[in-house]
Amino acid sequence: MAIDVTLFPCLSDNYGLLVHDPDSGHTATIDTPDAGAINQALDAKGWTLTDIWNTHHHPDHVGGNLALKDRWGARVTGFGADAARIPGIDIEVAEGDRVLLGSAVAEVIEVPGHTRGHIAFYFADDATLFAGDTLFALGCGRLFEGTPEQMLASLSKLAALPAQTRVYCAHEYTEANARFALTVEPQNQALVERSRQIKALREAGEPTVPTTLALERATNPFLRWDSPDLRATLELSDASDVEVLAETRRRKDQF
Repeated sequence: MAIDVTLFPCLSDNYGLLVHDPDSGHTATIDTPDAGAINQALDAKGWTLTDIWNTHHHPDHVGGNLALKDRWGARVTGFGADAARIPGIDIEVAEGDRVLLGSAVAEVIEVPGHTRGHIAFYFADDATLFAGDTLFALGCGRLFEGTPEQMLASLSKLAALPAQTRVYCAHEYTEANARFALTVEPQNQALVERSRQIKALREAGEPTVPTTLALERATNPFLRWDSPDLRATLELSDASDVEVLAETRRRKDQF
């Protein structure tokens, strides 16, 4: 692997994520939930922060931008169409752009739904995806600004990436997501087994992130709009994919 990823807890349920290119020494933080925690992680690793890559504008994702930029002189990269909501933005990107971290290359994928200006960062050579709040382990982001149609398109883009892709999301929501997933697809034995494993991990104080796209395709109800069992539970056997996703999200919002 060309990149080194460090994950650590921030705030109440966020994850901090540092991505390091050992060849160049360049380091990016994926979002800035807590500048203090990020600085502590950088100091522990002996890394220099060169880049801030923002997935979207919510305060628990951009709140540390200016403090970190002030300390390190790091460049801030974010979605150009949402630049007004990204503090300190230097580099504006859009769908299909490539951003460099030393010798490592990430593709920008536009994934609106949670917000209208959400992006993800995908390192193809390392089969690693930083999904922000669009795709969670066993979940997806709440639709604050987008539509079910947008979220279906966004999740479809991510689901089409290689199955072995490691997925880093921004929150530790997995145990609660598993409880909900079992209510809409209780027949899914892969989900039942995964739920047991998640419970054991959390009881041991271990993270459930990263996950993989293969695992999410097999167990995440928000990627399983074509599952006959899920559709039967929702009483939407003949509905469109977007109707299935919308109803799954509605139920999760009320769970």
